Amino acid sequence: MTENVNVHPTNSKRLVRSRDDRMIAGVCGGVARYLGVDPAIVRVAVVVGTILGLGSLIVAYVIAWILMPQEL
Repeated sequence: MTENVNVHPTNSKRLVRSRDDRMIAGVCGGVARYLGVDPAIVRVAVVVGTILGLGSLIVAYVIAWILMPQEL
C-alpha cells in the first residue's frame, strides 16, 4: 500500500527569497514574509546590524543568498 504524501504542503511556511519584494537578492523580503513583518523593518535591522557588527551581517546575507531557494 502506497500513500501519496505531499512534500510541500500549501499551508506550510517556507523561508524563500522573494521575487517581488527585493532590493538586491530578495533575502530581506523573504525573511519579512516568513516572519509576517514589513520588509522595511528587516532591511533597517540588517543595516543597523551590519554597522554594529562591523560587517559580519554582510557575510550572513551572502550565505542566505546562496542557501535560500528562490520563490516559485
